[in-house]
Amino acid sequence: MDETSREIIERLKNIEGHVRGIQRMIENGEYCIDVVNQVLAVQRALHKVNRLVLDHHLHTCVSTAMSSQDAAERERVIAEIMDVFEATSKL
Repeated sequence: MDETSREIIERLKNIEGHVRGIQRMIENGEYCIDVVNQVLAVQRALHKVNRLVLDHHLHTCVSTAMSSQDAAERERVIAEIMDVFEATSKL
């Protein structure tokens, strides 16, 4: 496993713990705005994970495909990236 993957996994484990904490907050009837702030923190953390995964993908899979002689493969990865941008614009 490479360093980026280890970092992503560590972040995901932290997020998992944070989500469990939010669940406990709900179970304990914590103040709603405190819960909202914790959910926002998880969303920011997930956004960072998403950036790390995308960066890793661009530097590995996409760069390999773009240097390939296979035009269909280059178009496929471009379409994937465009689909990701399309999906994020709908959030």
